Amino acid sequence: MKGEGKKLLELFGRLDDRQQETLIEFAEFLATRATQGGDTGLPASAEPLPIARPAEETVVMAIKRLAQTYPMLDRRKLFSDTSKFVAQHALEGRPAAEVIDELEVVFSRHYEKLKDS
Repeated sequence: MKGEGKKLLELFGRLDDRQQETLIEFAEFLATRATQGGDTGLPASAEPLPIARPAEETVVMAIKRLAQTYPMLDRRKLFSDTSKFVAQHALEGRPAAEVIDELEVVFSRHYEKLKDS
């Protein structure tokens, strides 16, 4: 294992359970971002898919759901907004439900902007 991995494991071990879960969520978000492409090739006029918001949802799960709901959006254009909200939740302790509410607004705005263009 490289030095960075060992350091990450050491730091992870120092965190309490809540902090460890937050770090895992943030790492999942970063990994998702790294593997997602941009444009899916769908026409801009495509309608959002009706994917219901589950009662219990993490911020990372919400981003994945919203990306599936709005497959016509370029995820690279959403990155700045989504990363800001993930950081507010992960680093500042902002409640997930609040962050998810705002993420839904951001995705909807991006969709409306795409539709209008």
